[in-house]
Amino acid sequence: MKWVIGFYGIQLLVLIVLIFGSWLIWDRRFKAKHGQKVPKGFVRTNEVSIDPTTNKRLVVYFNPETGERFYKEEE
Repeated sequence: MKWVIGFYGIQLLVLIVLIFGSWLIWDRRFKAKHGQKVPKGFVRTNEVSIDPTTNKRLVVYFNPETGERFYKEEE
């Protein structure tokens, strides 16, 4: 009986670690492409979106060399 509890306990612990780790990676990845200062090499596009969580307007910038997008909060 102890091994059954240990088996499911380890699985639960691994699941919690994976969920927490995924949240940290996603949060860091999103914040790196969002902010006030536009990185070098990015050009402004005509695309504007509204962030549903903050209701702020975001202007989209595009880097033609890498294909990356950057979202700048509009003043």
